[in-house]
Amino acid sequence: MDPQLVDHIENAVSETETLTSERGRNQLREFFRSPGAVLGLLTLFVIIIVAVLAPHIAPQNPYDLSQLDILDSRLPPGSESFAGVPYVLGTDAQGRDIFSGILYGLRASLMVGVLSAFAAAIIGTSAGLTAAYIGGRVESLMMRIVDLQLSFPTILMALMMLAVLGKGLVNVILALIIAEWAVYARTVRATALVEREKEYIEAARCLRLPGWRILFRHLLPNCLAPVIVISTMQVARAISLEATLSFLGLGASVTEPSLGMLISNGYQYLLSGLYWISFYPGIALLVTIVAINLVGDRLRDVLNPRNV
Repeated sequence: MDPQLVDHIENAVSETETLTSERGRNQLREFFRSPGAVLGLLTLFVIIIVAVLAPHIAPQNPYDLSQLDILDSRLPPGSESFAGVPYVLGTDAQGRDIFSGILYGLRASLMVGVLSAFAAAIIGTSAGLTAAYIGGRVESLMMRIVDLQLSFPTILMALMMLAVLGKGLVNVILALIIAEWAVYARTVRATALVEREKEYIEAARCLRLPGWRILFRHLLPNCLAPVIVISTMQVARAISLEATLSFLGLGASVTEPSLGMLISNGYQYLLSGLYWISFYPGIALLVTIVAINLVGDRLRDVLNPRNV
């Protein structure tokens, strides 16, 4: 190949990467122009910090039986235990501090949401990129599997998986990964099909670069925008699904607190005036999901290629 042509192609690829980096900086600045997105990001940051530091912030470990006293059960918000320990948000029927339960529950719910979304993104993105790049029968087979997967409602798929795997946060994460990876695969495949026909991919092929390098060094970075948006939304979706499963008694076990289980523990007392047992965990769940959705909505607007 002509050395001048090679230099021209390399310069074209380098210029494309520079433009992509500059576009990323512009999108970041655009993101912070939205007060709602900034509020959601700050709220989410605070939630993550208190969840990570829960063992150091929480007045008690709500699932350590040695710290519980049945005499402190169903105390209203602002009460004190017989030992003089204040319960800001009250206690449940087992004497657990609601505030401490929320902090520990946030850890479990965020762990389920982030790990399931991250793992599903890796599997789905790899499948979508492979299908789009290889094409042919491989693409057809993989997309039919994706279509079959998406034909089942997510909650139904998760329920079937948990019926096989059993209860527990690890099994909930596995069930959500199996139920959600196809969403990433379809989206990434559609984006990769468009990017595959662009000049920078042709330039990379003219340089006889290995297929894996074209796939992960050039094609993948330009398909990440929809993956980031979907991942943000899927974290919130996974948290709400885990809460639903735990509320139904199929999610977290009693030794693995989550917001869904905290809500489930108190819903039968709502008509008895003991609203705080379910109300405050429900508010924490609502605030978490709204914060994530505010960030996700803004990312969808900023990363929309039609707005570039």
